[in-house]
Amino acid sequence: MRRTVFNEDHEAFRETIRAFIEAEVAPVYDEWYAAGQAPRDFYYKLGELGIFGINVPEEFGGAGLDTHKFEAVLYEETARAGVNFGGSGVHVLLALPYIKMLASDEQKKRYLPKFVTGEEMWALAMTEPGTGSDVAGMKTTAKLSEDGSHYVLNGAKTFITGGVHADRVIVCARTAAPTAEDRRFGISLFSVDTKSEGYSIGRKLDKLGLRTSDTAELAFVDVKVPVEDLLGEENKGFYYLGQNLPSERWGIAFGAYAQAKAAIRFAQQYVQERTVFGKPVASFQNTKFELAACQAEVDAAEAVADRALEALDEGELTPAEAASAKLFCTEVAHRVIDRCLQLHGGYGYMNEYPIARLYADNRVNRIYGGTSEVMKSIIAKSMGL
Repeated sequence: MRRTVFNEDHEAFRETIRAFIEAEVAPVYDEWYAAGQAPRDFYYKLGELGIFGINVPEEFGGAGLDTHKFEAVLYEETARAGVNFGGSGVHVLLALPYIKMLASDEQKKRYLPKFVTGEEMWALAMTEPGTGSDVAGMKTTAKLSEDGSHYVLNGAKTFITGGVHADRVIVCARTAAPTAEDRRFGISLFSVDTKSEGYSIGRKLDKLGLRTSDTAELAFVDVKVPVEDLLGEENKGFYYLGQNLPSERWGIAFGAYAQAKAAIRFAQQYVQERTVFGKPVASFQNTKFELAACQAEVDAAEAVADRALEALDEGELTPAEAASAKLFCTEVAHRVIDRCLQLHGGYGYMNEYPIARLYADNRVNRIYGGTSEVMKSIIAKSMGL
């Protein structure tokens, strides 16, 4: 189907990424998979390639663009190859918007040059062991010292993608108690140096999928955070988080669509090569009907993902529209990948086949960034229900 979201620059970037994956990632990806993370020096290669600087102003070493379309190409190409780039997605999609939106000029001068090169990798620490979708229920605290020079951070976070390799983490913590009128009041955001005394990484979590993306538990015991590393204003953290949720949910939606598209590619290749009863699996009517139905769903998901991308780039993607895109694209991907795995038969269950890894990787899309149930609640509220 004809698409209008990408131009020649995006297609040139696509060729660069495809060649990079073939040369630098595909040959060693099984090693990453076995290790449970991408190696730290891989992020320097992404920095050299310019991936981290696309949306960073030129004065800090970036390309100075303001678009998510290159990220979209990256989603498509990594899915197509059956790989992922570790915690780098969090670095760009989740952390960078907060730096651009909240950091002072002084902070940007300190943070962004190292962000662009991969010298400092960033993560976002929001979820706690007892609070997932209920962000307002967080227990981590940051108390201002008596001399006003620093905050003292105490608490724990979990499910932190990129948490093992992160050099800086945007930590959400309570600087004040919630009020009777607003339980979301009192949350603040901090840029925390992971080398700080009292900061520790707990377990590297053993996940069902996304095996090459390091995910960790973090703990803070009397961690001193200089006041110069407060992002934005005190107690407005929940508002800031809400500002960036649409872009995060678009990213999950687009990534899920890209995975579904890749699943069809893997299944097509397999059924044309695999023979049963002396005939290619592709020759059976059921195979044709299954793949045709999957293609129709992916065509629809592509249109939804592209429309959300255009709205995001124009600054017009609403929370309800982002929720709708995430709900639709992740549910489509769930159905399509399952059907494509079925066409692989027993081999579809083997991790040496990309469809098996894709099946496991995809499952979290309906959970993180807000569960499908939360997305339905947001959509229903926008409908006046």
